[in-house]
Amino acid sequence: MAAPAPPQHCLDEGPRVRQSTNRHRVAEPQVWFRIVHVAADGHHGTLGDAMREQTVEIALGPKGAFRNGNVGAVSRPVATDQIVSALPEPRGTPKLPKKPRTPRVVELLQMAMEWHRQLDAGEVDTQAAIARREGITRARVTQIMAMLRLAPEIQQHILSMPNTVRRLAISERALRPISQLVVSRDQMRRFRKLLEDRQSSASAL
Repeated sequence: MAAPAPPQHCLDEGPRVRQSTNRHRVAEPQVWFRIVHVAADGHHGTLGDAMREQTVEIALGPKGAFRNGNVGAVSRPVATDQIVSALPEPRGTPKLPKKPRTPRVVELLQMAMEWHRQLDAGEVDTQAAIARREGITRARVTQIMAMLRLAPEIQQHILSMPNTVRRLAISERALRPISQLVVSRDQMRRFRKLLEDRQSSASAL
């Protein structure tokens, strides 16, 4: 059996032309082929090797026949350790899938709860001390601690958010106007409206 062709995606030899008796040049049909899997050079399989199919696709017609679907295929068994891919390698380094992580708004609410516990337990004296320890401004500490003014139902909803690879629409910034409302019923009304608006926006994408 003849040795397999060298790895390549598509071999184009161009049309072959013969001289006819009426001196007109007639183009013969073009034959295109590509090898999906080929045997590696210098390897010879034995009967004991695990086998895998080697596929050669053949197209008849002008250039572009593979794209037009006029394709035939033949295959034969080849030892697995002799198989290499003849298809082009992907460009660049493939990106690893992102790992799900805790939403930022959940982390901030948990942080506010922990700071509140530390203040009550006397582990830290003031919010200013927390700001110095965390390396942030006192105003930022105040913003984060304001999440504790949210209604218990809203806090529970936030804490129950699952880990995700996507950036959630609910943020600490979006919750600031809600935390400034005194009545819990008003907070819940605004929070439901926030969820509805974010859901509508996501559906429109």
